[in-house]
Amino acid sequence: MKTLKDIPKVDRLLEWPEMALLLADHPRSEVLKAVRTTLDHLREQLLNGKEGAQTGRTALIAAIGLQLEQRSAQSLKRVINATGVVVHTNLGRAPLARAAEIAVESVSPGYCNLEYDLESGNRGRRNSHVEGLICELTGAESALVVNNNAAAVILALSSLAGNREVILSRGELVEIGGSFRIPDVMRQSGATLVEVGTTNRTHPRDFQSAITANTALLLKVHTSNFAVVGFTAETTISDMAGIGQKEGIPVMLDAGSGCLVDLSPYDIHGEPTIRQYLQDGADVVTFSGDKLLGGPQAGIIAGKKHLVDPMKQHPLLRAFRMDKLSLAALEATLRLYRDERRALQEIPVLRMLTMSAAELSRRAETIRRKLRQSLPPTVSLTKHQGESSAGGGSFPLLQLKTTLLEVTIADNSPQRVETALRRASTPVIGRIHKGQFLLDVRTIMDQDIPALAQSLTEAAGSLATEHP
Repeated sequence: MKTLKDIPKVDRLLEWPEMALLLADHPRSEVLKAVRTTLDHLREQLLNGKEGAQTGRTALIAAIGLQLEQRSAQSLKRVINATGVVVHTNLGRAPLARAAEIAVESVSPGYCNLEYDLESGNRGRRNSHVEGLICELTGAESALVVNNNAAAVILALSSLAGNREVILSRGELVEIGGSFRIPDVMRQSGATLVEVGTTNRTHPRDFQSAITANTALLLKVHTSNFAVVGFTAETTISDMAGIGQKEGIPVMLDAGSGCLVDLSPYDIHGEPTIRQYLQDGADVVTFSGDKLLGGPQAGIIAGKKHLVDPMKQHPLLRAFRMDKLSLAALEATLRLYRDERRALQEIPVLRMLTMSAAELSRRAETIRRKLRQSLPPTVSLTKHQGESSAGGGSFPLLQLKTTLLEVTIADNSPQRVETALRRASTPVIGRIHKGQFLLDVRTIMDQDIPALAQSLTEAAGSLATEHP
């Protein structure tokens, strides 16, 4: 039986010839940390009476090497999204179009004209790289970009309504992921929230009766991650615009996701475009760049020139500004929208959302056929019909017909299969439903298939060597 006396001391262990190889490949400080972590873990196993504690030289060297690999591995890594949630917040939201990847690659290795006007040779503005495109695509008079939509909302409220009142329907006092609440955002901006109506019904007269001499803004917030159904009434942007024009008060919309193309031809309804919101009378609209737009993380403010332009001089803007890589990706993504057909084909989010059920069924068969060529016999893939969701705070009730691949590996439970795939060299994130581990082909990208085959093979191998 192994005891604590069998654990070698650190200084003696470092003298082993095998350690010279590790010390040659890693900083001494990292090797020391790996050695101490390994020995601490072994000591804990022995104290707790756990069987299988390995104190042999070969086992210790292997354990130390594994510790070093884990410490040197990059934490942020590529994963395969097989959940069917197109805009998956936990998995990085929107994957970028190839054009956006190329744009980032072109400016990242060296310098760029981020804030330099090549025509005049004078200092430029980083916003100028995308402002014209946003105005062209939305019909706005002016536009500004910041690092996310939360920042866009805070900046707009601070600029338009600092120390004054903002009127908002009680049914739109939303909370999104990470406990981001509209009342808290309002408080941080310096504006005073005035709630009107009820949770399920708010009428134009509620806004009209709440207006005072201190009212700075009428605000509408897209309920992007929930829906109120049944006995409801909503005050539309057009209704609010009529009141705002009569009273001389601007109307702002936090659109959340922000859509630039009409998706109704693909049976995706209920999401007006940003252009439509502005045509309906919104004076300022804020929206995200990394949701339905399909670009990098960004917050976009579009609207009337006399309202948006002062935001470009606001003290908060420097804290919220975008970096050069995100700007490059956003500009390339926006340029794709000049040709709607190209945008639908090349922007991954739009492509995934608009795939038909028949196309997904064919795609599932193609993926299954390609995978079968390299998978061990213990792995089987079975087709099922199911549903996907848009995700990312958009279309909360939308369910899209899809095709699923059920993964079984020998007689292992779905939970064990899920864990093994999540721990593969390229993690595969699927879902368990009704006792089945499922991969949704809607969100499996073409470039994922070789890595998916490798991860399935790794999972089968790891499960075969584990004790049930």
